[in-house]
Amino acid sequence: MSYPRYPKYKASGVEWLGDVPEGWEVKRLKHNVRLLTGKTDRRDHPVALENIEGWSGRFIPTETAFEGEGVAFDTGDILFGKLRPYLAKAYLAGFSGEAVGDFHVMRPSVSIDGRFAQYQILNREFIAIVDGSTFGSKMPRASWEFVGGMKVTKPPLAEQTAIAEFLDRETAKIDDLVAEQRRLMELLKEKRQAVISHAVPKGLKPHAPMKPSGIEWLGNVPDGWVIGKLGYACKLNGGFAFAAGDFGTDGVAVVKMNNLKRGILDLSEAARIPESSCNESVSLLEGDLVWGMSGSTGETGSLGNFARVQAADLPCQLNQRVGRFKPDSSKLDLDFIEQVIQTPYFYEQIMLLVTGTAQYNVSSEQVQSCIFALPSLSEQTVIVEFLKTETAKFDTLTAEAQRAIDLLQERRTALISAAVTGQIDVRQQPRN
Repeated sequence: MSYPRYPKYKASGVEWLGDVPEGWEVKRLKHNVRLLTGKTDRRDHPVALENIEGWSGRFIPTETAFEGEGVAFDTGDILFGKLRPYLAKAYLAGFSGEAVGDFHVMRPSVSIDGRFAQYQILNREFIAIVDGSTFGSKMPRASWEFVGGMKVTKPPLAEQTAIAEFLDRETAKIDDLVAEQRRLMELLKEKRQAVISHAVPKGLKPHAPMKPSGIEWLGNVPDGWVIGKLGYACKLNGGFAFAAGDFGTDGVAVVKMNNLKRGILDLSEAARIPESSCNESVSLLEGDLVWGMSGSTGETGSLGNFARVQAADLPCQLNQRVGRFKPDSSKLDLDFIEQVIQTPYFYEQIMLLVTGTAQYNVSSEQVQSCIFALPSLSEQTVIVEFLKTETAKFDTLTAEAQRAIDLLQERRTALISAAVTGQIDVRQQPRN
């Protein structure tokens, strides 16, 4: 849908704002909002960065306990994450509480609609400029001097409210569509997992003779399959503990836990070492299957994450706490292992073996002790080919849903940007 322009514009004097509607002012942000610094310990309503959804500003309840003093805020104040990874987190408070962590806490003046101010901060151009100002090496952050000095538009108050109400309505519609696509992706993931979870331990022949596995959670398995420990047919070899001083931004990539992305090896920000520090025993090869042996657990956890090495990834080295599966090729196909490690019955065994509290760990020996059902090599090949075909269908649909989400979110940010800078006139838009 296209929207009209304002009847008349004037030069704003600010490059990224361009021309703005006549009747609008251009002010530094610090003239529209006031920075709050008063400390408190309102433990009944603490808010941390993890409580705020990026780009939408929605509040996400958690059960995390927070410690230390924070900045006091009241209903209507704006909490803006000042660390570079969290600049798109801007929450318009719906209650009084305590901002715990790295926030600029702002209170809009009486001539500013709080929702309009929040949308201004969530403007992608605003965030991009603030991002470019961040300083610090480990955790770059935006200073209040820079953020408060940013020039933004200031329409008449009634117009601010009209723009905010329009954006509330339109972004809610977009968010509903995004939620539908995410539900579809979740359903596709469940169906994909169900296909793998049935085929790997049960095979593809629905009327094949079955036998008791002797293991309650595994149940019956096809007659002729071998029940045993993974180590019977495969080893998991850990990586090498490279010296911390060897790591830099140039040289050969080193595969660490954070480079494993659920089936994809992402070396775009990999730590690197000079060729002279490489260890031949942990040089990875095309097709290698690597697996995370440490870290957090669950849907987005690093423990149990995996990836296949592609030709474009080479050369690369394997870091400690990341393992490489080495099967006995007379018994086990590496492609079949890749399917096994994606099943709940394998992951649940791992969870019974992990050690540690802040970070979970599992050893090669523990992984090799996991029980699984092993078909013949020929049947492994048939199962793998079936799963490749079936999961590819789910992956294609999932990718299409993600593209739809990306387009919707792009539409959302573009709409906010156009509305708060006056590039479109939304004052007369219907409220349905």
